[in-house]
Amino acid sequence: MESRVAEAGRKRRRLELAVRGARHGRPAVGGDSGGSGGILPLVEEPYTSVEGTHRRLTELLEAFDARDDRRGAFLTIYARVTEAVGDRVENGWFEDPDWVGDYLVAFANLYREAVRDFEAGDLESLADPWQLAFEAAERGNCHVLQDVALGVNAHINYDLALALDRVGIDPDRSTKHTDHVAVTDVLRLLVDENQATLAEKYDPDIAAIDEMLGRLDDLLSVLTIDECRDSAWRTAEALASSLSARRRFAMWVTRVTSTGAAHLVLSA
Repeated sequence: MESRVAEAGRKRRRLELAVRGARHGRPAVGGDSGGSGGILPLVEEPYTSVEGTHRRLTELLEAFDARDDRRGAFLTIYARVTEAVGDRVENGWFEDPDWVGDYLVAFANLYREAVRDFEAGDLESLADPWQLAFEAAERGNCHVLQDVALGVNAHINYDLALALDRVGIDPDRSTKHTDHVAVTDVLRLLVDENQATLAEKYDPDIAAIDEMLGRLDDLLSVLTIDECRDSAWRTAEALASSLSARRRFAMWVTRVTSTGAAHLVLSA
């Protein structure tokens, strides 16, 4: 009974985020949407391999760090996660390592495309949650934890279902789902390491995370890694449906939920 009540509560909070995102709509387009020299060449060509993906994400992170670009906060975490999952792909840790490798590359390409679109000023192609995340990083007036939360939200709550749809969850859906859950287990193992990295690189006070999060505590009750990744899988199942109405509704919910979550992060 308690688990059903908790699940109902999570769904209700996600719906509240969706409504909030729908009310905000498309973010306003500013005068300068990026395009800083040196970044665009790093994201123009697609990632094609597990090893190459991590190498190029690291190169992009180095470019962000060299110019104190706040987008590096999220990428610091994401590059490490990509490395850890990639190592396990190479070591045959998953039931279908080839599929997980394709999944990892497809997922990273969605991030690369978002950076490319922002750098090129192509905001019509850029998803709302990524625009909000990148413009916040460009302003530089958020706490580093907000920058990270904005990136995590856009990449997991928006991109992940699209990555799963790109690589396909069939045939043998149950095996692929098992590997999807196994990737979540890898993320869970890295939580403490990532927190320590952020504290060392950006703000030692991150160790006192509970006090600093403030109103973000409510958001994190919704944006747990497990729940968000489970939701992405369910969305991928909807996108694999033969019913076009189901596919369209799934993408609408994905867009407005992730956009609403981004606005909630920014309001904290």
